[in-house]
Amino acid sequence: MALTHNVWAFVFGIMGNIISFVVFLAPVPTFVRICKKKSTEGFQSLPYVSALFSAMLWIYYAMQKDGSGFLLITINAVGCFIETIYIVLFVTYANKKTRMSTLKVLGLLNFLGFAAIVLVCELLTKGSTREKVLGGICVGFSVSVFAAPLSIMRVVVRTRSVEFMPFSLSLFLTLSAVTWLFYGLSIKDFYVALPNVLGAFLGAVQMILYVIFKYYKTPVEQKTEKSKTVSDHSIDIAKLTTVLPGPVLDSAGHPPSAIHSVPETQMSQNMTGPKDQNNKDVQNQNQV
Repeated sequence: MALTHNVWAFVFGIMGNIISFVVFLAPVPTFVRICKKKSTEGFQSLPYVSALFSAMLWIYYAMQKDGSGFLLITINAVGCFIETIYIVLFVTYANKKTRMSTLKVLGLLNFLGFAAIVLVCELLTKGSTREKVLGGICVGFSVSVFAAPLSIMRVVVRTRSVEFMPFSLSLFLTLSAVTWLFYGLSIKDFYVALPNVLGAFLGAVQMILYVIFKYYKTPVEQKTEKSKTVSDHSIDIAKLTTVLPGPVLDSAGHPPSAIHSVPETQMSQNMTGPKDQNNKDVQNQNQV
């Protein structure tokens, strides 16, 4: 194996596999909740579908690497398995409309989209050219999914609440990005390293925001037990959907700040705050 000749690549690759595996398991509490309630509530399937697509892309890319991509294949193969389980559970407990929407996106992106990429690469490219084309596609998709952590950071700044951005998740996503960044540098793979530069930066910004707003006293922090449960298990993704060499996904194939989906109704409730409640109290007093 080519990695045995590069000790640092092997070390960072193993560390990346371990950290990324932990990130892949982050949505487990969410799906335990879904299974218990037998409903997906307001959760979304896109982070998991995107994470699966990212893992598939990175496996195909790593297969062009002549041995040096072995550790990318291992973690993304595990990611494909885990994300498939998530999607199956989601489809099982989703209502008809959500189920059909999920299957439609899954078919278009993970089957037709991936098949089209494979056909184009196999028929029109070969050797180093194929590797460059695939690398560019992987980087492009990885960068595009960074919209998830950016949106959650905007919510944190707007609400002055870190409810939907758990520190532990941001920490692991940052560690994952940094580890895969050094892995990419150690094997001189620009396509693996580049997305994780952005992933590491956004992860660091998330942790800084957490420190700034953790003790910020704001009305939106008047949580119910239900909202606390949701916030503790929201994710990336993300980087998730950061887990996979991409950000929900970081370059190891993870949803980045895969921040995984939070029920839309719960998000709106927390962003509304007690202002609306005060208005209701005034209306009740006027009626009396």
